[in-house]
Order: sequence, then C-alpha cells, then structure tokens
Amino acid sequence: MRDIGHAFLTALGLIGSFDPELIGIVMLSLRVSLSAAVIAMLIGAPLGGALAVSRFRGQQAVIVLANALLGLPPVVVGLLIYLVLSRSGPLGFAGLLFTPGAMIVAQTLLATPIVVALVHRATAVLWTEYGDVMRVDGASRSRSIRELFWIGRGALLTAFLAAFGRAIAEVGAIIIVGGNIRGYTRTMTTTIALETSKGELSLALGLGLILVALSVTISAVAFLLVGRVDKK
Repeated sequence: MRDIGHAFLTALGLIGSFDPELIGIVMLSLRVSLSAAVIAMLIGAPLGGALAVSRFRGQQAVIVLANALLGLPPVVVGLLIYLVLSRSGPLGFAGLLFTPGAMIVAQTLLATPIVVALVHRATAVLWTEYGDVMRVDGASRSRSIRELFWIGRGALLTAFLAAFGRAIAEVGAIIIVGGNIRGYTRTMTTTIALETSKGELSLALGLGLILVALSVTISAVAFLLVGRVDKK
C-alpha cells in the first residue's frame, strides 16, 4: 500500500508540474484520436445517412455488416493494417508503419462502423417521420440527408463523441501499427500498458488520471451540448 501511495503522489506531482513527457503523450493521444474521429465522421455519417434514405438490393446485408463490425477485434485490425503497410505489403511504399499516421488509420477503421451504425439508426427514425414530406417537396437524396442531419444534429454529435471515445481508449491496434516509440508514437493507453508491465506505476497512474478526467469531462460536455442542440 505504501508503494501504491507513493506512486499516486508521484503521479500527481507529474501532472502538477506539467511534466514534458506526460504532456507530449497526452497531446499526441488527443491529436491522433481527434483526427480519427473527424475522418470517421466524414466517411461514416454520409454512409449512415445514405443507408437510411436509399433502397437498394442487399441494403439489409450492408446494415447488418455495419453493425457487426462494431465488435471488430482491435488486434485483428492492427494486424491487417500492419500487413498492408509493411514493406512487403501493397502500401509499404508509403512508409506509414510505426508512425502516427498508421495509428490514425487503425483508429479510423475501428471508429467508422460506430458512426455508420449510430447515424443510420437516428436518420432512419427521422426519415420515417419526415421522408414523405421531403419526397413531396421534391428534395433529392443528398438534400434530404442534409436536412435530416440538421434535424438530428444532436445524434451526429453523439456519434462523433462515441467515435472519439472508441479511438482514445484503443490499445491493441495502435501498439501493433505504431510501435509505441517513445516521443513519437507513444499514447496514453499504450504508455499505461507499458509502464504497468514494467512496474513503473507513477507515469501510468498520472496518465490514467488524465484519461479518466478527459473521459468524464467529454461525457459531461457532450450531455450539455446535446441538450442545448436538441432545444434549438
């Protein structure tokens, strides 16, 4: 207990002193995860909206697949990206392996199905309610999707925050494709895993406290924003 207490106090000291290594890890984590969440929204939101307002052969299979990918194992995603980006892989020439770019790719692949599923569910409900009016008005599919996104903007915010939460909590995939290189590809989650395995609890606890604080803050802000957006 004394060792744990000492580690906890040291962790608080690292946070309070704005330790450069700790701050660098936090900023990299935020940069990678926010980038992945934005890209996931740019890809997944239009796909989710299109699935809600369109009718085509095999549509149900696509919807089922999108929801099934919610449980995609991160380590498998990391392995597949590693094979694609390795020197012998089809995209090895890009030199992305063991870089923040590869980590963004991994997190994007994991977050995009979440966005597709959440946006589709919200938009499908709105399409049932407003679809007939939009068809009578002569709105195109793209315009209909834009209108539904505006009406359901609170659901879009929820989807973005869910994607960001999925990305920033990721460990397995980004260790494989990022390499957990100190000062370059080391994020909060990978550092916590590494430092804990080494028995060095101070930095791990400090990052853990920051990660929990970020998660709680983001959830609280999301709750307030969604409430305000829905009232407008």
